[in-house]
Amino acid sequence: MAMTRRDLFWASAAAIAAAPAFARRAWAAPLPRDADIVVIGAGAAGIAAARRVQAANRKVIVVEATPLIGGRCLTDTGTFDVPFDRGARWIHNPDTNPIVRLARNAGLELSAAPLAQKIRIGQRNARPGETEQFLAALVHANRAIDDASRGKADQACASVLPKDLGDWVGTTEFVLGANGTGKDLSDVSVMDRARAQDRSTIIGCRQGLGVLIARLGAQIPMSLSAPVSQIGWSNRDVVVETPAGKIAARAAVVTASSNVLAAGNIKFTPEMPKRQLEAATRLTLGSYDRIALQLPGNPLGLSRDDTVIEQSNSTRTALLSANIGGSALCVIDVAGSFGRDLSAQGEKAMVAFAVEWLTKLFGNDLASAVKKSSATRWNASPFALGAMSVAPPGAQPLRKTLGEPFGNVFLAGEATHETLWGTVHGAWESGERAAEVALRKIGAISEPVAAPSRAPKQRRRGS
Repeated sequence: MAMTRRDLFWASAAAIAAAPAFARRAWAAPLPRDADIVVIGAGAAGIAAARRVQAANRKVIVVEATPLIGGRCLTDTGTFDVPFDRGARWIHNPDTNPIVRLARNAGLELSAAPLAQKIRIGQRNARPGETEQFLAALVHANRAIDDASRGKADQACASVLPKDLGDWVGTTEFVLGANGTGKDLSDVSVMDRARAQDRSTIIGCRQGLGVLIARLGAQIPMSLSAPVSQIGWSNRDVVVETPAGKIAARAAVVTASSNVLAAGNIKFTPEMPKRQLEAATRLTLGSYDRIALQLPGNPLGLSRDDTVIEQSNSTRTALLSANIGGSALCVIDVAGSFGRDLSAQGEKAMVAFAVEWLTKLFGNDLASAVKKSSATRWNASPFALGAMSVAPPGAQPLRKTLGEPFGNVFLAGEATHETLWGTVHGAWESGERAAEVALRKIGAISEPVAAPSRAPKQRRRGS
């Protein structure tokens, strides 16, 4: 029995990204000294914000710390025979996601994610009855989390899991926790997860999601390799300091990750308000990395775009995307506490684990079969410091707090989205939303006029 991606709710679908990427570099103009709105960060949220400002015919400049557009959406187009999305790979909710239309208008190819999933039990595929048991365990666990979210007190997802998941408890925790959010379920709020919009319908971009975001930002004035060191702000204007000089603007949209904000890597003068700083500190990023192996000759014996997980009783597990696009590229996703610890050991240890794990599942000696390899290490990337935000118990309301403006500074990014956190869709929508509010604050666009309410009819008094 084949398991569908819809059955694997949230599996392998994070809004995460990579470190040393190879996606297309963007044209970068000399640093302007002033703008109506300056946008910090050229990821999905930053590009969305800048495009909204451009649409209002206002002057905008995007300041990006790295040499590339994309943020946590970056595509390696040079190492392997097909694009390797080092970060975010999927576009969620295609029926309502504005990025879908923009991608098609840009001439990029979109396709539905592969549906078939395989589960390995030891060195064999799960039988139909075993797959049914796992899917039932997933449904049972999801229902328990949803039920718990209706209570008065927030809890960790792990604490409300049913006790009768049997041999599938570890796999369920991996799919719903580490692989779905970048954190173990013990660190995930039931309310945050229950409020998230369904992410089971996803599509990919053949050229790579990083290439897509770079294409959408190609016509935006950009200063690359310009990390922001300080933002001076007031209720009237902002001044942004970079190694290339200062930029004066009427407002700033800041799309730095919650971990970068919490680490104080950007200094605010005056200091960032305690409310937003606390929100950033608690909405920490999970860990999600990818290990890419080029395995010519299909030594695993898998089909094009097969996705494989295992029945596991430990966090030392992963998700395999095999023969991507019909190529020899296989990608192993590691996440959660295990992925964080493995990533900290470096790329060599990550590749060694991937080979060991595949050998355990498929029984072949794969070390000599690997012709090329690459691994992401997002936690060590200084301008990301992790993957996607996940709220611990009690912190779900802080997403709204994190998005509250202070002075003429407007924060955006997936962490500020209350229902689409952890997705490129959420990052994009948050960027548009922040830019809209900033434009209204500086008087660039009018406040929407509310429809006049009809005066209630006066009741005729009886005689």
